Amino acid sequence: MFKRYFQKSSVQNVTLLGLTALVVYYFAFVFEFKYDFDWAVFTHKGQYGHMGLLMLKGLNTTLTITLYSSIIALAMGTIFGLARLSKFKPVYWFATCYVELFRNTPLLIQLFFWNFALPYAFPEDLRLKLFDMHFEFWCATVGCGIFTGAFMAEIIRAGIQSIPKGLLEASYSSGLTFSQTLRKVILPLAFREIIPPLGSEFLNNMKNTSLAMTIGVTELCWSMTEVYSLTYRTFEAFSVATLVYLGMSLAIAGILYIVNERLKIMSPDRITPLRRVADILFWPLDFLGRKLEYVFWYFRKSPDQRTISPLRRSLRMAGKQTVLVLKVLFVAALAYVLYEVGTAVYHFNWEIIWANLKTLLIWRFPNGDDTEFFLGLGGLAGSLLMAAISIVGSFFIGLIVGMGRTAKNRVFRIPSLLYIEIIRGIPLILVILWFYQAILPVVFKVDLDAFWAATIALTFFFGAYIAETVRGGIENIPSGQVEAAKASGLTYFQTMRKIILPQALKQMLPALVGMFIADFKDTSLAYIIGVMELTRAAYAVNNRIMVHPFEIYTTVAVLYFVFSYFMSLYAKRLERRLSPETMRIEM
Repeated sequence: MFKRYFQKSSVQNVTLLGLTALVVYYFAFVFEFKYDFDWAVFTHKGQYGHMGLLMLKGLNTTLTITLYSSIIALAMGTIFGLARLSKFKPVYWFATCYVELFRNTPLLIQLFFWNFALPYAFPEDLRLKLFDMHFEFWCATVGCGIFTGAFMAEIIRAGIQSIPKGLLEASYSSGLTFSQTLRKVILPLAFREIIPPLGSEFLNNMKNTSLAMTIGVTELCWSMTEVYSLTYRTFEAFSVATLVYLGMSLAIAGILYIVNERLKIMSPDRITPLRRVADILFWPLDFLGRKLEYVFWYFRKSPDQRTISPLRRSLRMAGKQTVLVLKVLFVAALAYVLYEVGTAVYHFNWEIIWANLKTLLIWRFPNGDDTEFFLGLGGLAGSLLMAAISIVGSFFIGLIVGMGRTAKNRVFRIPSLLYIEIIRGIPLILVILWFYQAILPVVFKVDLDAFWAATIALTFFFGAYIAETVRGGIENIPSGQVEAAKASGLTYFQTMRKIILPQALKQMLPALVGMFIADFKDTSLAYIIGVMELTRAAYAVNNRIMVHPFEIYTTVAVLYFVFSYFMSLYAKRLERRLSPETMRIEM
């Protein structure tokens, strides 16, 4: 009877309000917070300047980096996604190396390499000029674009491969050329399919711009740290930054929702008001596309007088000779790049690498002092330990929250939804700072080592992502199985434990392995609070020897890459075993 009464929406709403009131009462009257909020720090000019203006300047830099890096990422993702489908092996292998290299090394290490190591490849005069041209800003912008582009390339490749082979055969039999098929059939259909995962990558790219603070770019996270270091208003600075990031996440999600609405195929009598708004917003792009169509493809505007444009005619006349020349030039350029890279690696100071390899692997273990974590354990071993602990904890959190997210009862669904969306809407670096600077020491009065603070932050952060994976796995199970279980007399938990979760977990295994790889790479962000994991160990070694950044950061990138790459191969093997019917489209 109680269960039937609790299924009423009014009872669920009252219960939610009651739980919210209890939380507010506890933190307002019972819990000894002992913290006086002072929001005026953002509205009045203080001893160190106007903190509100500082945050606005950081927001402007964040938006600028996000916009430029998103354009770079989309362009590179499209180019390399198509290159991953090429029959010309040098192009295919070059695109594959780009995707695997940048996907399997942390963005923080890439930014350190571009900013601290790459300038030493240039003469001193040029290096000084680079730093006079906002080199850190462009390192962060291009670095984020290249990193995100590698993920987008895989999404676009998968989107193209998802197109039925019959459509390609039909387009070729209709007389369309390869480029016409690509432009008129493949890419429009592929982009309709990949808008949701592409949207996630745009959101991730926006959050990844927070790492620019580590190389001295004055973006939003840097401004936040300046505010709380100058004014000691930790909660105010963190809260404002969190709200701004959540607002940007909602804005990007809204824009992508409009784009998705614009790409939907609708009959004229079923056009929604949102679709009309999207049509108005995209009219300038449609107009520009039609004009470029005539410039690059057709010579006259009138449909009955349309002929091939001079530009297109000249390209057709060039034909196979031009393609052959381009292939030769590409192979020559690739050979030159490989030669330069091989020469640089050959001239590495290998004695420096071997002398510091043990430090990078285990730091000072077992000879660390009392102030260090577990006898000085750190480096690669510390990163692996942190990733293993956090992924186990986040799995259980994700399992519970994911089940709550799929529940029909609002008492379970709404709190789970809020936890997932809030955590997924802010950068991991901000989550780590929240736990280390505010939640653990101030709210829970717990003074933990930085290692454990970062591990707990990673656990709760990836718990939100695993919850979405669990939700997807549960919703993929046919609803008929749930109805059959209910008809058989099984309870909700028995249905989940005996029928739904065993099948869902099997489907989720590749995604969970990928999540562990992401967790391992993101342990590099614990660098920001002083955890001596692999990135922090590399930074410390580089600061000690000073003159060999190429050797140190290349070694660290290889260590991250080797582990992540072999784990990704295992994830792909799992995916093939669980979905054996695959077909690769070559173009």
